[in-house]
Amino acid sequence: MKYVAFLLLLGTLAFSQATPAASPASSQSIPVDQENANKAKALLDQMIQALGGNAYLNIEDASLEGRAYSMHHGESGGPGMLFWEFYKYPDKERVELTKKRDIVYVYRGDQGFEITYRGARADDPKTVSDVLRRRRYALDVVLRKWLHEPGMALFYEGATVAEQKDVQQVTLLNSQNQGVTLYIDSRTFLPVKKTYSWRDPTDKERNIESEVYDAYRAVQGIMTPFIRSRYYNGDMVSQHFLNSVSFNTGVKDSLFNVVVTWDPNKPVPRK
Repeated sequence: MKYVAFLLLLGTLAFSQATPAASPASSQSIPVDQENANKAKALLDQMIQALGGNAYLNIEDASLEGRAYSMHHGESGGPGMLFWEFYKYPDKERVELTKKRDIVYVYRGDQGFEITYRGARADDPKTVSDVLRRRRYALDVVLRKWLHEPGMALFYEGATVAEQKDVQQVTLLNSQNQGVTLYIDSRTFLPVKKTYSWRDPTDKERNIESEVYDAYRAVQGIMTPFIRSRYYNGDMVSQHFLNSVSFNTGVKDSLFNVVVTWDPNKPVPRK
C-alpha cells in the first residue's frame, strides 16, 4: 500500500508586494490595470491580517497531529490514518504515520525518503515530483517567494461563490507564467480555496489541483484551518483533520536527516 496520499504540506503564508497602493487623491489618474492590481493587493493584505498579522508572518516551523483520509470518487477509502507532521520553512517536512509512527516520509530540498521497518530508501521519483510541485505552489512559497520576483502580476477577478461562501477571487501570475488563484472569504477575509493548473510532461494534459481550507481556529494568535481537503481535476483525493497544532517550537533540523540504508531495486544479498 502506498501511503503518500496521506501527505500534506502546511501552507503558511507571508506577503510582500512592491506595487504601491493608490492614494485617494491620485486614484483618478491610475490606469485601470493598476487599480485592479491595487485592489488585489489590498485583499491580500486583509487576508494576512485576518490570519494573524505579524504572528502569522513570523511562522518558521510547525508541528501538527491529526488524521488523514484518502478518497476515491469522493468517498473515503478507509478509516483514515493518524499522522504527525513537522515542517520548517521553506523546504523541510517530516510525516510520521500509524499509531506506532513506524512509516515515515521526509522531504528536504529536492530529495525525498521513505523510512519503514526495512530501513530508509529514496522515495519514488514520481512521488517526489508531486511533492515538489505542491510545494512550489504552496501558499507560503507563493506569498513569500513569488512576490519578491520580478514580473509578478496580481489580478482582482471579482466576487463569486466558492465552497458555498461568498468570496473575492484574486489570481497571482509569476514571470514563468505559473498562476495561483485564491478565493478569499468576503466576510472574514480568510482564504477559502487555492487553485492552480499544470501540464503533465508525459501526456501533455493540463491538470487542476485545489486545496480547500475550513474549520478555522485561533492557535497562538494565528487563524489555522483544522480541515484541509485536496482536489485533483475536480475529484476530492484526500482530507486532513487536525487535532493539534503548534508554531515556532524550534523544530530541530535533525528530524530531516536521513541516511539511505537500502535500495529496493537491488537484490538482497544471500547470507
